[in-house]
Amino acid sequence: MEADPVVQQTTPPYIPVRSSGWPRPRIPRWLYLALAAFLVVAVLVALVHKPSKAEQATDLRGFLSYVTGDIESCAGGVSESLQALHAVQAGQNSASDVSDGISVAQQGAQNCGPATNMSIDDLQTYQVEQSLDSYNLAGVVTDLINWAAPDAQRVQTDVANVLSARTAVTRSRAEAQLNTDLAVLDKQRSQINTVINAARRALGVTQPGPALPG
Repeated sequence: MEADPVVQQTTPPYIPVRSSGWPRPRIPRWLYLALAAFLVVAVLVALVHKPSKAEQATDLRGFLSYVTGDIESCAGGVSESLQALHAVQAGQNSASDVSDGISVAQQGAQNCGPATNMSIDDLQTYQVEQSLDSYNLAGVVTDLINWAAPDAQRVQTDVANVLSARTAVTRSRAEAQLNTDLAVLDKQRSQINTVINAARRALGVTQPGPALPG
């Protein structure tokens, strides 16, 4: 009886790969739990803590000081422009004073733009304190920026146009445009003062808001 032929193995025998002798570091499970608990506590503290009225009043005073400081250079130019116009209309100014009034109005218009006034540009990035979120003061900041540019700019440009008018028709048109733009400026000012004064009354703050001429 013939023996079975020997079958030659063509593939190498399986040899399990040995793991490295260095132990792999493992983060303990308790560390994950501790981190999760910390995050939960931090969120709860943020939700539970409510600023006191005194804290809100302090933040409101800071807000009023900040926005007043930023808008006052533009507001001052508007006041000077309108004063020059009223003096001319009352017959109190000479030709040189009229020329000076035109220059004041033109420079004032330029000074109310964020591109040429760092204070107005600063308002665009100002963040109201979170403690004052319920008083809608972020909207006041936006309204102040709009009050300056383009509203105050337009009014001062109109003043310069009225003062430089050479005919009755040109002057009449410039005055009509000035009255239209003054109405817009006044409406914006009223909206700003309404929100600010509501916050001041609620928090018992006597410090006034920014003085906005018109």
